[in-house]
Amino acid sequence: MKVPIIYEDKYIIAVSKPNNVVVHHAYHSRNVIEEDSLLQLLFNQFEKKFYPIHRLDRKTSGIILLAKETKYVAKFQELFTNNTIKKTYLGIVRGFAPEEKTIDSPVKGRDSKVHKEALTNLNLLQTIILDIPVKPYDSSRYSLVELKPETGRLHQLRIHMNKISHPLIGDPKYGDKNHNTMFIENFSVDNLFLHAKQLEFKHPYLNKPFCLNTELPENWKIIFKEFDWKINS
Repeated sequence: MKVPIIYEDKYIIAVSKPNNVVVHHAYHSRNVIEEDSLLQLLFNQFEKKFYPIHRLDRKTSGIILLAKETKYVAKFQELFTNNTIKKTYLGIVRGFAPEEKTIDSPVKGRDSKVHKEALTNLNLLQTIILDIPVKPYDSSRYSLVELKPETGRLHQLRIHMNKISHPLIGDPKYGDKNHNTMFIENFSVDNLFLHAKQLEFKHPYLNKPFCLNTELPENWKIIFKEFDWKINS
C-alpha cells in the first residue's frame, strides 16, 4: 500500500492515513497485530523513519503530520497543545443533524477514569432521505457534517456524535449497528465515516500559514455518488 503524500518540506511530511491503519503498533501489548502500521508503510515507501506529531484513531482516515527528525516534533506538538492549529473533519451520521451546534461535553481520558473537558463545533453540509428501511423505520436519513474539535480527546468526535443521537456511520463502538449493516448490505462499504479533511496552522520553522487538505477516500466517493452529494474542496 502506497501512502498519499499531501505536503513535504525539510521539517515535516503530511500524509493521508488510510482507514483501518494504526499509526504505530504498541509493541508492549500482548496482541501485536501482524499488519503494517502507518510508520511501517512510510518506511517501506521512503526507507527512512518518521515521527508522528499527533494521532488519528485506527478507523479514522485523513491528514496526519509527521516530523522528519525527533528534534522537530516538540514545536509542532505545541500547535496542538496550545490549540493554535485548526482541525476540520467530515463525518456521515445517522439522522438529520442540526444546522449548527457546539457540543460541550466531557470525555473520559485514556485511563477511562477521569473525564476531561471536550468541545466540538458542528456544521451541517448535506442531508438525504433514502427509501431503504432501517429498523424501526421504513426509510433512513443521513447527514454529512463538518466537525471542528477545539480539544483532542480520545474518540472525542465519535463520542460527541453519539451523545447528540447522531452517531457516525461505520462506528463499531459508538455507532448504530442497524445503520452500519445497511451501508454494508446496500453500498458494500464498512469503514468508519470520519475523515480528517483539513489542517490550518502557522509553520513554526517557516513562519508562514499553511492550509493542507486531503481527498476523500474511495469508500466516501462511492457514497457521495450514491447520494449525489458534493462539497467544496
